[in-house]
Amino acid sequence: MFYQLYELNHAAMAPFRAAADVMRMAYANPLNPWSQTPFGRTIAASLEMFERTTRRYGKPEFGLPETVVDGKKVKVREEIVWSRPFCNLLHFSRNLPADHRDPRILIVAPMSGHYATLLRGTVEALLPSADVYITDWIDARMVPMTDGTFDFDDYVDYVIEMLHFLGPDTHVVAVCQPSVPVLAAAAVMEEANDPLSPASMTLMGGPIDTRINPTAVNKLAKDKPLEWFADNVIMNVPWPQPGFMRPVYPGFLQLSGFMSMNLDRHLVAHKEFFMHLVKNDGEPEKHRDFYDEYLAVMDLTAEFYLQTVDQVFIKHALPKGELVHRGKLVDPKAIRNVALLTVEGENDDISGVGQTHAAQTICTNIPDSMRMHYLQPDVGHYGVFNGSRFRKEIAPRIVNFVREHARSSKPAVKRVIKGGKSG
Repeated sequence: MFYQLYELNHAAMAPFRAAADVMRMAYANPLNPWSQTPFGRTIAASLEMFERTTRRYGKPEFGLPETVVDGKKVKVREEIVWSRPFCNLLHFSRNLPADHRDPRILIVAPMSGHYATLLRGTVEALLPSADVYITDWIDARMVPMTDGTFDFDDYVDYVIEMLHFLGPDTHVVAVCQPSVPVLAAAAVMEEANDPLSPASMTLMGGPIDTRINPTAVNKLAKDKPLEWFADNVIMNVPWPQPGFMRPVYPGFLQLSGFMSMNLDRHLVAHKEFFMHLVKNDGEPEKHRDFYDEYLAVMDLTAEFYLQTVDQVFIKHALPKGELVHRGKLVDPKAIRNVALLTVEGENDDISGVGQTHAAQTICTNIPDSMRMHYLQPDVGHYGVFNGSRFRKEIAPRIVNFVREHARSSKPAVKRVIKGGKSG
């Protein structure tokens, strides 16, 4: 019922939001003499604040039309090359000669409430040096019930299918939440002696072992029984969405949790945004761009969310050697041929320092020459995969690591695969 009330409130505010937007444009119009006065700018700023705080933010665009390779600008084309009901695999195809060889990197974006576009900066930083693919997870509220369910096992299967599709010598980069299923996928493939297992695996700010330096997020999951989450945060998608009646963890709940962790910071940011609009100074576009991305959220399937909370945050199944995939124990010791890079942020308040490094401990059979850990000073969770320090310090290390552990120089597969739910 709560989800239905949320939707009803959003619909009820629509005419007021539209009226506010029209009035804002009128007061901000340079032909209106009031637009050049503090009074007019205050009215316009107030109306914009109202419109932005009552709007639903849609999925943003990646917006990466070009990059620079070897000092030259090249065009980039975004294309879907593999598709399933809950995920599209996007390829950022660079307009380069056929014989140009760069490492092929699969970025596995988090399925934790935000869209894959949150990693726009990650993609942008790697594009000059790599052939980049990314998982574009689909909002669960947009997937009809007839397309079936999506759980933790399906997530692992999707990763394995994408690695099979991309072919040998693919390097996988997992950002935050997917660190666990990506490590599980590598273990499953290695145990099966799969020749298409990734050449390297980079885990960034991921909850491999949340018993280490637990954060507020970890403590919440640990303090509540799984039944509490099932009773309090799982809701059915309301009509008329395509996923009507699908049980989900709504994105707006995840967003409210994230914002409450740093509420003071968000309030100050919005206050400064308002004052910049009134004074007609500063750079309001940076604020708009950030919050257009940050406030755009998606729903997660209930089964995936609950299994992740249970296995990763309550039972700590992976580091304890108790994680199961399709009825079989996942054995990280089976990983022998996949190079491992772990990256953490010194001030990470989502995945505490040491949680990602734990992968180095549980993957005992990776040779020392094929493993590396890096702790980035002075960055929080977001800075592990985005921002100036990521571009200058972390991205070059990732590129150097994957190049060092490349197995061949075979080009990426160019076929397109679309299909139903994986079995």
